[in-house]
Amino acid sequence: MLRTRLLLGFILLLLLLSAVGAYAVWTTQELGRSVAAAVVANARGLIAAQQLKDEVNRLGSALRQVRAADTPGNRAEFETVRTACQVLVRDQLDTPDGGMERAARLEEINISLRRLADRATSASAASLRPLELMKADEAAVYSVLRTIDRLTEHDSGDLRLAEEKARRLTARTTAVFGAGVAVAVVLALIFAWGLGRALLQPIRQLTDSAQALGEGNLDRDVPVTSHDELGELARTFNAMAAKLRIYRDAMAEKAQRAQRVMEATLTSAPDPLFVVSREGTQEVRNPAAEVLAATPEFAAGFPEAIARPLQEVLATGTHYLPTDYQRVVTVRDRHYLPRILAIGVELADFRGAAVVLQDVTKFRLLDDAKSNLVGTVSHELKTPLTSLRMAVYLLLEQQTGQLTPVQHELVEQVRNDTDRLLRILNDLLDLSRIESGVAAPHLRPVAVAGLLEAMAREVRPLVEAAGQTLIVQCPAEPPRVQVDEDRIRHVFINLLTNASKYSPAGSAITLYAKSADEGFLRFGVLDNGPGIAEEHQSRVFERFFRIPGQTKKGAGLGLAICREIVVAHGGSIACASAPGRGCDFHFLLPADKPSTR
Repeated sequence: MLRTRLLLGFILLLLLLSAVGAYAVWTTQELGRSVAAAVVANARGLIAAQQLKDEVNRLGSALRQVRAADTPGNRAEFETVRTACQVLVRDQLDTPDGGMERAARLEEINISLRRLADRATSASAASLRPLELMKADEAAVYSVLRTIDRLTEHDSGDLRLAEEKARRLTARTTAVFGAGVAVAVVLALIFAWGLGRALLQPIRQLTDSAQALGEGNLDRDVPVTSHDELGELARTFNAMAAKLRIYRDAMAEKAQRAQRVMEATLTSAPDPLFVVSREGTQEVRNPAAEVLAATPEFAAGFPEAIARPLQEVLATGTHYLPTDYQRVVTVRDRHYLPRILAIGVELADFRGAAVVLQDVTKFRLLDDAKSNLVGTVSHELKTPLTSLRMAVYLLLEQQTGQLTPVQHELVEQVRNDTDRLLRILNDLLDLSRIESGVAAPHLRPVAVAGLLEAMAREVRPLVEAAGQTLIVQCPAEPPRVQVDEDRIRHVFINLLTNASKYSPAGSAITLYAKSADEGFLRFGVLDNGPGIAEEHQSRVFERFFRIPGQTKKGAGLGLAICREIVVAHGGSIACASAPGRGCDFHFLLPADKPSTR
């Protein structure tokens, strides 16, 4: 295992360094101990020899004084010095260091000292002449000093031997330590080279394989060259690469299957479909789109009715899903409703849009036929219904004779139903004219404050008759708005009458106008009626829709006509409500720009 190899290598280096260090420590201690002992012993011997020489010189001086005058004082001085010399020699003899040769030198000195002392008391010395006696004494003293010098030379030689021994020991220690360090360095280099080769080569192979893996090459495995941790890492990497290959193959197959499904779906789709990139380039077109792209209307790209909302979708990422036939694009007697979907695919890093041109030719023709039918039927029914209404009014005026109370009640019922039918027919005719574009609004700038006051003045009698209060709210600096007063009056009157119809007595109805975003003005009617459930709010503007459970009379065409009028003005209408909290019917109209005043 790699851990075992590293541990053994480090243990080997540690043992070698420990052995070299221990030897160096032992040698240093041995060197210090031997050199110190030799230096101390020889230094003591040299000092003692010097002291002995001094004492011997003093002894010679004392002997000369005795020869000059043999007095008790001189004799006592001589004995004192002689005793001191003998003490020094005995002390050196008692020292265990120095060996046999040094002991012999000391014994020789001791003998010479005794002879010198004997000469001071010898009777034969008196027979000698003074000069001869002096020479003999000096010769005896010189003999002692010479013996002491040989002892000093012996001690100096021992000191030189100790120094030489220390030098040799130091050189040997240096050599051993240097060799140990060199061996340790060599072993460390060999260990580092082997360890680097054992570590770096698999790591380099793993790095190359990882780079290849990052570039998409999943077929490159890492060679397994050992059974240690690096080998285990290589096997794990190879297993991961194998799983990635399996996943790649599965994803490739899935992508191919999805592509085939997409191609089949696009091919079978009857409506033209264009997939456009963020730059506006057409990336994908189905067969129906290919046929449409070959027409003159698409020769220079998308028509303006498609290109403009497409740019907005690409810029904002918001779907464009029109529902009315006002946005229909006509190409060779075919009517297409453009529906543009924003596309954002993170995995493929694609941003764009899908343009689906829904073929609504049949629906457009059916809608036109329905509108024509409704208009025709309403127009054809209006004439006899008007005649019938006039006859009923003549009967009520009793121009043709008196009516009984029962007959009068029946005729009044017929009159009310006739008026109701006539109103419905008029609403249907208005709705048909607005949808067909025949009754296009004639816009002109109108002051908002004056418009609201006119609407309030017209509907206030109805509101007050119901016991309600009408409140008008207008901006401090009321702008102007481009409207067809007759058409927009229908919207205000319808919303205000509905608010009065469904609000209880004593409540307040608010007619307001305020600024909105993007250059629009918001107009609305706020009541305190029963409110509308959320699931019905999106359908209140449909034709003939009546809220379930509603007891108030109505045909369900008023709000549908309001929507068409507001849309014809370039605005939109909506409802905000909650059960028991009243309704807020509001619509947006473009504010009048200064250039159009």
